[in-house]
Amino acid sequence: MFGKKKQPPIRSLIGEGNIVSGELRFKDGLRIDGEVHGDVVADGEGPSLLVISENARVMGKVNAGHVIINGQVHGPVHSSELLELQPKARIVGDVRYEALEMHQGATIDGELRPRSAVEDKPTLKLAASNEV
Repeated sequence: MFGKKKQPPIRSLIGEGNIVSGELRFKDGLRIDGEVHGDVVADGEGPSLLVISENARVMGKVNAGHVIINGQVHGPVHSSELLELQPKARIVGDVRYEALEMHQGATIDGELRPRSAVEDKPTLKLAASNEV
């Protein structure tokens, strides 16, 4: 209804108190309640959902379709669909998003840019640089 896509199911969970080191690739949905020391990347071309809960920490790159953050991320965040930053979200790194929902209290220490501004930006040519 109203063009809303069905969310993929969360099939994997990193529970509170667990620490994962290394790159983490997932399909469909992943919820992180613990810590990840490495990149978290959605694998495949289908829709993906990543939830980083209030007590979770990710030390590395985050890349997924729909990303919901209420914990800490130290690294760049890339969301190809919707990025939701809930009140306790703390990001140290550059953020790229297609659509953004940011709640009061969420913080970003880095550059915040829509994906369309990055991908569709035309090459700049200065008229004064043409030699006669």
